[in-house]
Amino acid sequence: MLVHSRKGKWATWVLFFVFFLPLFALPLLVILAASFSSHWSGAFPSGFTAEHYESATRGESLEALTTSLVTAVGASLLALTVGAWAALAAASLKKGGKRGLDTLFVLPVAVPSVVVGLAILVAFSKPPMILNGTRWIVILAHTILVTAFAYQSVAAAIVRLDPAYEQAAASLGARPSYVLWKVKLPLLLPSLNAAAGLCFALSMGELSATMMLYPPDWMPLPVQIYAATDRGSLFTGAAVAVVLMAATLLVLFAVSRIRTRASYR
Repeated sequence: MLVHSRKGKWATWVLFFVFFLPLFALPLLVILAASFSSHWSGAFPSGFTAEHYESATRGESLEALTTSLVTAVGASLLALTVGAWAALAAASLKKGGKRGLDTLFVLPVAVPSVVVGLAILVAFSKPPMILNGTRWIVILAHTILVTAFAYQSVAAAIVRLDPAYEQAAASLGARPSYVLWKVKLPLLLPSLNAAAGLCFALSMGELSATMMLYPPDWMPLPVQIYAATDRGSLFTGAAVAVVLMAATLLVLFAVSRIRTRASYR
């Protein structure tokens, strides 16, 4: 609802800051302050030091960041490929078939992610495909958890597409494969980029299923944050969390730039 009066705009801004800062911004600001602090004896951390970032940007933390980035990129690409293909296929199905496909892809996010992790652990710990103890089981789990978001994003974009473009291309003799690659997919490119960014961000922060599956040589950054805080290294954990947020935001910013350019094509 649009607010046109001056008093109404001021009231809207006051309500925004009253609810936004305590619920969203303040916890993140506390984490940022803790990453530069040496003491926490009161309500907020105190002191100033940058030594926590020395351990957060080298050694095991740097390896964990690389692991998270590789896992998130791999899972996002796989999820985008599977989700986009399924959304395109669902668009040509009847109502019952489309509803069944929607249920299939939404099911992994409708249950706790720890249940998905347990299911993957049981399914891939015995022949014919043993992935337990490898990096691939972590990438697979992340792919399953984020594919639903790619599917829903692309499916919603397909519904909004103007069929006149496809009909015009088909009337000029274009084959279905040409229409798909040269007409439909370019029109879906902004939505595909948005889905890729969402999948990447969700994968970077996934913890529950990862805790059940990760091997010792493939520890993502959220697991290291949990391990650091669990053994009492709160300030180091906060610094690693800031590094995780910064890396995620940088990638999302790059994806948003690509999406902006794609929207003007």
